[in-house]
Amino acid sequence: MQKTNLHAQVEELEADGLRADRYISVFLKLFPRSQIKQREVEIEINGQQAKLSRALHVGDELDVYYMPEQPLQIVPENIPLDIIYENEHCLVINKPQGMVVHPAAGNYTGTLVQALLWYVPQLKTNFADDLLRPGIVHRLDKDTSGIIIAAKTPQALEFLSKQFVNKTLSKHYLAIVKGVIQKPQGNIDYPIARDPHHRKRFTWKRIDGKEAHTKYRVMRNFSKTSFVALTPSTGRTHQLRVHMSSLGHPIVGDSLYSRSGGSGKSYSLMLHAYKLKIQLPGEKAARVFRAHLPSHFRKALIELRFGKSNP
Repeated sequence: MQKTNLHAQVEELEADGLRADRYISVFLKLFPRSQIKQREVEIEINGQQAKLSRALHVGDELDVYYMPEQPLQIVPENIPLDIIYENEHCLVINKPQGMVVHPAAGNYTGTLVQALLWYVPQLKTNFADDLLRPGIVHRLDKDTSGIIIAAKTPQALEFLSKQFVNKTLSKHYLAIVKGVIQKPQGNIDYPIARDPHHRKRFTWKRIDGKEAHTKYRVMRNFSKTSFVALTPSTGRTHQLRVHMSSLGHPIVGDSLYSRSGGSGKSYSLMLHAYKLKIQLPGEKAARVFRAHLPSHFRKALIELRFGKSNP
């Protein structure tokens, strides 16, 4: 199989001095650095073969040669689903913590997509041109639990997706964050951009970020943590995790945006998509769906309330 070639000129000032392999993943967004070896990547800088560790500079001409991605074989899997609501158009599901929404690098099995293909076999026909994300309207991070809605037909997918794009629905989350928040409620409006120094992270410290808005309300303060309700009006990747970290109150259990430190108990990510208000296809009024708190979240609240642990 012949390698694909991509030619690019380095124009971004913030990329000056960046390693070529990081530039390929962060700025060109071809694939994660973890796939560099798998895709047999080779590069030329200004017409000369170079190592992937070589630093790039503004004005450099970069040629990237790599093997095309092999098509995924998405096999349905009999994975139980916690279904909140279902009709002929869609399903509203309470996604468990730890489940990936759709197959991607490092997670090719056990995803919500495989579970949906088993439970709704007609998805394979209805979304024959997109079996990687059949009926997926939106997503939640792997370690975020809670409400997610999936469409059964392309028409339903378009109807539901428009509400996310046009921001005519409302999403509500519950979280436990580090530290005691003094202000009972507030707005966070920091723009969000990908962190050029860490491919898995996003940051609020860049002026070229995408617009992002989150409202928070303190439900209860504990001795060293706070239980909060979060309402995002935009849907940026890691938005709630980045925004709470920007306040100095990262979400408990968030290893990506918070230093663990201390000798307290180690919790998983304490973030749950609790409520979704959305209009369903064929209906005039919006419906409100709620997903019960998972057991690990309820247990953490009890332990923090009675001072039995220190995250």
